[in-house]
Amino acid sequence: MPRLIVNGKSHDLDIEPDMPLLWAIRNEIGLTGTKYGCGIAQCGACTVLIDGKPVRSCMMGSGAAEGKQITTIEALEKDGTLSKVQAAWVAEDVPQCGYCQSGQIMSATALLNHTPNPDDSDIDAAMAGNICRCGTYVRIRRAIKRAAASPLGKDKV
Repeated sequence: MPRLIVNGKSHDLDIEPDMPLLWAIRNEIGLTGTKYGCGIAQCGACTVLIDGKPVRSCMMGSGAAEGKQITTIEALEKDGTLSKVQAAWVAEDVPQCGYCQSGQIMSATALLNHTPNPDDSDIDAAMAGNICRCGTYVRIRRAIKRAAASPLGKDKV
């Protein structure tokens, strides 16, 4: 019976510890911003931050996340204000279908928390595991650079 700390709130869940974290977040806690994509940790749609690092939640058992700080896309917006990454995504009109975007945004947030002024190679390395079927990679790169230059300050998660 894992106790998960998701977006700063503790959740005691009556689930098996090997239930993928993705399903615990979506089906048990009710936060549906984290998406199911491939189920084999290849596409990045299910990316959440665990202790600040991007993790594919489809392949991590809930028990392995116990006691760690789990951050989902729902935690980025604060009091009606988008994070600088989310605001940059809107400004650059990044999404087409939008399905992969929560995972993309979580990976970009982790990148900027670790490397506040990334160059193209930093962006390529951090975002390599996030697949966008619509191919908006040029806009994703522009949005990351816009967020890095944002006067909104450091919104570390």
